[in-house]
Amino acid sequence: MESISTFQKLRYTYKPKLPKALSGDISNILPEAGIGTEPIDNKAEIKSIFENTCGMPIITFKEGKNKNTDKINNIGVVLSGGQAPGGHNVIAGIFDCLKKSNKNSKLFGFLGGPSGITDDKVIEITDKFMDDYRNTGGFDIIGSGRTKLEKEEQFDKCIEVCKKRSINAIVIIGGDDSNTNAALLAEYFKKKNSDVQIIGVPKTIDGDLKNNMVEVSFGFDTATKTYSELIGNICRDAKSAKKYWHFIKLMGRSASHICLECALKTQPNFAIISEEVSENQQSLNQIVEDIVKVIVARANNRENFGIVLVPEGLIEYIPEINKLITELNNILAENEKYFSTLRTFEDQSEWINKNLTKDASYTFSSLPNDIQRQLLMDRDPHGNVQVSRIETEKLLIDLIDSRLNEMKSNDQFKGIFATQHHFLGYEGRCAFPSNFDADYAYSLGFTASLLIINGFSGYMACVKNLSKSSEEWISHGIPLTMMMNMELRHGKMKPVIKKALVDLEGKPFKMFKNKREKWAIQTSYTYPGAIQYFGPDEICNMATKTIILEQE
Repeated sequence: MESISTFQKLRYTYKPKLPKALSGDISNILPEAGIGTEPIDNKAEIKSIFENTCGMPIITFKEGKNKNTDKINNIGVVLSGGQAPGGHNVIAGIFDCLKKSNKNSKLFGFLGGPSGITDDKVIEITDKFMDDYRNTGGFDIIGSGRTKLEKEEQFDKCIEVCKKRSINAIVIIGGDDSNTNAALLAEYFKKKNSDVQIIGVPKTIDGDLKNNMVEVSFGFDTATKTYSELIGNICRDAKSAKKYWHFIKLMGRSASHICLECALKTQPNFAIISEEVSENQQSLNQIVEDIVKVIVARANNRENFGIVLVPEGLIEYIPEINKLITELNNILAENEKYFSTLRTFEDQSEWINKNLTKDASYTFSSLPNDIQRQLLMDRDPHGNVQVSRIETEKLLIDLIDSRLNEMKSNDQFKGIFATQHHFLGYEGRCAFPSNFDADYAYSLGFTASLLIINGFSGYMACVKNLSKSSEEWISHGIPLTMMMNMELRHGKMKPVIKKALVDLEGKPFKMFKNKREKWAIQTSYTYPGAIQYFGPDEICNMATKTIILEQE
C-alpha cells in the first residue's frame, strides 16, 4: 500500500456511528411496513410505467426477532455520477451489515460506474481491501461513471451478469438520475420475474435530491463546509487587502442549495439564489443593477471590495436566457445529426439564429461570443446545456464593469472596481468526509444492506432526524417511485426523480433574506475555518445550517 499521511491513518480508525435502532444484533432488527405511497406528481403516468413497484409502503426498522437475517446474500455495488464525500463509507456500511448477517455473504464492486455491470467488470471487496478506504474521500475504491441504464438490452445484460456472478442484489449509489435508472431497473426485473433486488442510495453534493423523507444527500455537508472554508479565506483576504471584488461561482447543477448554505455560513455582501431570480422574473440587467447598487453603496463608504456568490445553474433561471436555452435544447435535440456537420462557430451561430424565435435570437446575439460558444457546446447526457462550462461569474463582471464605467462618465460612481473570479467545485467533491457525512453515509449503506437482507427491491435507503445526534437518527426504506414525476428529456416526456429546489418559503432562505441587506453594506464576514474531525461535538458533529433551520 502507498505511503499515507498521519491524518489518513487516524481516519482509518474512526468508528462511524449508527442510529440506535441499527446498532444491535442484526437478528434483532425487524422491518415494519407502513401505508402505501404515491408518486409526487403525474400519478397516473408513473403508475402505468411502474406497474410492479409503484405504491409500495415505507419501511421502518424496529426491535424484534428476525429469522431471515442469516441467509447468504451476494451484493453488487455501483458508484454512479460525480464524486461526493462519504461514498466509501456507504460501501463500508453495506459491507459490515452484510458480514454481520452472514460472514459467507459477499460484496462485489462494479468498476467504473453502471457500465461495470453491463461490461461484467467486477472485483470482490474483502476485509483488507475495504479497510484501506474507510472514512476517506473520493470514489477511487471502484471508480464511477455516467453511463445511463435505460434500455432493455442493458437491463437484460444486468440480469445475465448477476446470474453469472450469483449476485442477488445491486446497490446504486447516485443522484436523482442514477436513482431514476435504479427505479427503472427494479421495475424491469420484477416484470421479468428476476429475483435480483435493486436499492438506491441518495448521493450528490448539490443537495437537490431531497424531500420530506430524504433530508439531504450525503456529501452536501462536507462539500459546503469545504467551500465555506475557502470563501471565508477569500473574505478575510478581501477585508485585508481592501481592493478586490471577488465573484465566486459555486457548484450545483440546477438548485442553489450550496450557494444558500455557504451564504449562511460566511455572510457575503451578495449571494444570488437562482430560484428567487426565477420567481421574481429578474432579467440579467436587473441582477446586474442589484449588484451595482451594493458596489456603489460600499464605495461610498470607502470599501471598494466585496464578495459575490453565484450559483452554477443561475443562467438557466434568468427568464430570457431560460427561454433561449429551452429553444436551443429542443432545436439541437431534433437536429443533432445536422448540427454536428457544422464545423465552425460562425456556421453554427448563423444556423441557430435562423431557427430561434425573434426574442430568443435577440438574447443569443446580445451575449458575448464566449458565452454563445459555451451555450453551443456538446450537450450533457440528458441533452441539456452544460451550465458548469458557462462562465457566469465572468459574464456578470463584464456587464457590471460596463455599467460602472457608464456611471463614472456621469460622476455617479467614484469608486474602484477591481475583480477576481473563482469557481469552487471539484475542490469539495472528494474531500475527507466530515464526521457527519462519515456517519450518515455509513448509516445509509447499513440501511441498504438491511433492505436487501429483508427482501426489498425498488427502494432507496433513507435516514431521517439528521439535526439530532446520530443515536436519534431514524432509518427507513422509501419506494423510489414516490419521488417521481414526468419531465421533458431529449424532446420526450420521461419518468424522473424530481429535483428539489431551494424553498423560498423555507426557514433557511427566510433567514438569509432577513440578513442580506445588512451583509450587503456592512462587512459582516464570518470565517468557518477547516472541517474539524477531533474535538467537541459542537464543532465536529454539527449538521449544516440548512438542516438545523429546517428542523427547528
